[in-house]
Amino acid sequence: MELQDRQQEPDTTPVVILHRGGLLTSIARINMEDLIAGVKEALQNNDTAAAAAKIQEYLEEQENIPLNIAITGECGSGKSTFVNAFRGIDDKDEGAAPTGVVETTSQVGAYTHPNFPNVMLWDLPGIGTTKFPADKYLKLVGFEKFDFFIIISDTRFRENDVKLAQEIQKIKKKFYFVRSKIDNNMRAEERKRDFSAERTLTKIRDDCIQGLQRQGVVSPQVFLVSSFELHLYDFSLLHPTLERELPAHKRDALLFVMPNINLEIINKKKKAFQSKIKYYSILSAAVAGVPVPLLSAAVDLGLMVAVVSKYVAGFGLDKSSLERLAASSGVPYTDLSAVIKSKLSAEKTTKDLILKLLVSAASIVASMAAEEAARWIPVFGIVASMSLSFITTYKALNYFLNELADDAQNVFNKALG
Repeated sequence: MELQDRQQEPDTTPVVILHRGGLLTSIARINMEDLIAGVKEALQNNDTAAAAAKIQEYLEEQENIPLNIAITGECGSGKSTFVNAFRGIDDKDEGAAPTGVVETTSQVGAYTHPNFPNVMLWDLPGIGTTKFPADKYLKLVGFEKFDFFIIISDTRFRENDVKLAQEIQKIKKKFYFVRSKIDNNMRAEERKRDFSAERTLTKIRDDCIQGLQRQGVVSPQVFLVSSFELHLYDFSLLHPTLERELPAHKRDALLFVMPNINLEIINKKKKAFQSKIKYYSILSAAVAGVPVPLLSAAVDLGLMVAVVSKYVAGFGLDKSSLERLAASSGVPYTDLSAVIKSKLSAEKTTKDLILKLLVSAASIVASMAAEEAARWIPVFGIVASMSLSFITTYKALNYFLNELADDAQNVFNKALG
């Protein structure tokens, strides 16, 4: 799947209609009626600070929606390695969940995602140990806080796994079975003369499903995964399943922490980021309504730094993410960096860097200059400035997003394509 060519993308800039006094009367394609009503009321009262605060509150709320994922199973099944892989870090990295050939998880371990701290993965102790017997397991680990459970096994799913699934079902939480260490199975089977990768995977999957059904699990969802090669096997099927069954307001939280295992994930991230640009642009317009010279430009640049930094992290284009990808894919870091065109990925995002890159986009710079000039036009100056600020921010963020989405695609093709 190719990312949409930006040259062919239609201009979908939302239309902002303003009149004297700063009333925001129409914002196309925004359905957040309560939010817009509050912003309109504030602007009608010439209270641009209140309008900006409402938008800021909404954006912060969206970015801090918690997602708690429980990873559980029997001792030695590969839980901790899966936790680390999901977070995009190596077992040897600082802050990694401890792994080993014996049970290393003796208590509930909470691990935040390195780029998105609102997403927490919980490495739970093995079920069926003396400290965590199966019949008391959920209560002991504090099941209430988890959005869903992933039950991991490196062989057939056993009695304790089934007991856990049945208990989770009673509390009406979602659970999924992950058959881990598939890469080991595949290497073992490759030695056989009549080896077929597709036939082997089907056999393993069917064996797991039938075993769970015999033990009373209805319609079990089983995914075959290698924590060292997430782009292979069934991990790409796990995300759409989780996304479909999560509440709508938590789907973006899951999406942004997903590794770029295919181009579809990259495209979904781009669309999710794009859907929020209108809100940042409204925030910019509200700030532009404050009649203080150069205030809007300063706030806009600060806003762009924060938003672009989220783009870089979400696409895995920061240095630490690229280094981890280089280690896991075997493609040298220098080769991955070489396919990145935007300077936003290669350097720390700063106001100076944003301004430097905007200089190359003549229409955006012209809008920024016109915005400051419009402030001093009698009567209608503030209204014109708000409109120009909205358009400038909207076009600039789309410009940066397109650049970084293309870079993410190039890195994926180089590392895993």
